[in-house]
Amino acid sequence: MTKIHSCSGWCALALLVGMNAAHGKPLAMVGPWEIHSVDPASNGVFFTRMQVAETLVEVEVDGQGNLQPGLASQWSNSGDGLQWRFTLRPGARFHDGSEVSAEQAAFALQQAWRKPGVMTSAPIASIEAREGALLVTLTEPFAPLAAVLAHPSTQILAKEAYDARGEVIQVIGSGPYRITRLQQPQRVETERFDGWQGPQPAISQVSYLTVGRAESRTLMAESGQADIAWGLDPVSIRRLQQAPRVAIASVTLPRTIQLKLNGADPLLKDPAVRRALSLAIDRRGMAAALLRDPEMAATQLFPPTLGEWHQPGLTPLAYDVKAAQAALAAAGWLLGADGVLHKGEERFALTLRTFPDRPELPLLATALQAQWQAVGVDLRVAVGNSSEIPAGHQDGSLQLGLYARNYALVPDPLVTLLGDLAPTGADWGVMNWQSPTMEQKLARLGKETLPAGEAAALRRDIATTLQQELPLLPIAWYRQSAAVNRALKGFELDPQERSYRLDTLTWSAQ
Repeated sequence: MTKIHSCSGWCALALLVGMNAAHGKPLAMVGPWEIHSVDPASNGVFFTRMQVAETLVEVEVDGQGNLQPGLASQWSNSGDGLQWRFTLRPGARFHDGSEVSAEQAAFALQQAWRKPGVMTSAPIASIEAREGALLVTLTEPFAPLAAVLAHPSTQILAKEAYDARGEVIQVIGSGPYRITRLQQPQRVETERFDGWQGPQPAISQVSYLTVGRAESRTLMAESGQADIAWGLDPVSIRRLQQAPRVAIASVTLPRTIQLKLNGADPLLKDPAVRRALSLAIDRRGMAAALLRDPEMAATQLFPPTLGEWHQPGLTPLAYDVKAAQAALAAAGWLLGADGVLHKGEERFALTLRTFPDRPELPLLATALQAQWQAVGVDLRVAVGNSSEIPAGHQDGSLQLGLYARNYALVPDPLVTLLGDLAPTGADWGVMNWQSPTMEQKLARLGKETLPAGEAAALRRDIATTLQQELPLLPIAWYRQSAAVNRALKGFELDPQERSYRLDTLTWSAQ
């Protein structure tokens, strides 16, 4: 076996340090995101962010996506790359006091594996516990497997978290905080887990409340009802910058606000038409006016924070209304008396679905509506629940979906792209669009250990194909902001969006 990663013996020292942690007052957070499920397959990210549940593999807090031990203290793979061995962290306990065993880790991963999700991107043959370790056997080499097992959907829960059918009915994790109260879809309360092996958090109780309106979250932060407020719109941020008791924290994320297009729709299947629609989007204007951040205008799908995948040499996506009109006319679309493009009896009318969980999305959708109207596209905006976009993908009814895609939920973006750009499409990826050549290049990156130059060339080719074909229209890159009580010390936004880092926070002396 070739050793890949190991963990130093920090646990005993961390316990000694944690014994002196201050208890502190409770911490209240508000955000727009509903707790719609306890199943890691659909809502795992919430419970890893709240530091309730852990995955086998973690990510360093340096923002580079480098892997480090989580529940697995070390891992290795065989010379042929077909068998991976994970050794679990000694002495780890679930919140119900039960042992975090290799058998339970194998069971939890088996349940995740049988559901649609990131694990299906890996060519897994079996998952089993053997001789005190977790073994994952593959049908073919897959270099980013450890990164897959850092995804929130692969979190390891205790046996009592599952019913007899293997469905998750409660969240019993092994992180520094345990759930004391959960009221779906709006509230969760946690307390410090005394059995945690790391330094004991100074803040002993944390609550999260779903608050739908950005204005309400702003008022709660301003008045002190919330110590941390997430999901702020640009107007709220400007207001809170003047509030004496609140500080604004922000970080640029490996996330893109993008428009998903149905490639089988008669109006959208022509790449020339998709390029024309892109030319009709004033990205910089929207970023400046609506996001108050013109640098966030997306010139390609992958933001600069996405390291190896961002391509500075790509011809940037441009705004050119005359070129858009000419391209649409060349495709046979002519402006009618009603101000809408027609091709014979067919009107160029589309419906865009989005949701208010991220308050900038409906604003951007309305701006797109106005910009496309200028070139003769009749765009209807439907603001609903976020689940309507994957549901529309599944039943084929979706024409356009506007959302923000995190390309670093798996530390290696390749894993997300293998799903999003799959031939069958993906709920948050392409829809009815394929590129066999690009699929081969993605597969090579996943299966082979390539020289750095060759791997970089493949990534550049993939980015170029996406820029030319535009199955996904990039709109803006993403800067995350939060309003934070100035008395709260140690707050730092995670650029990987994996954790709220609650265990590092303290209250200043009052």
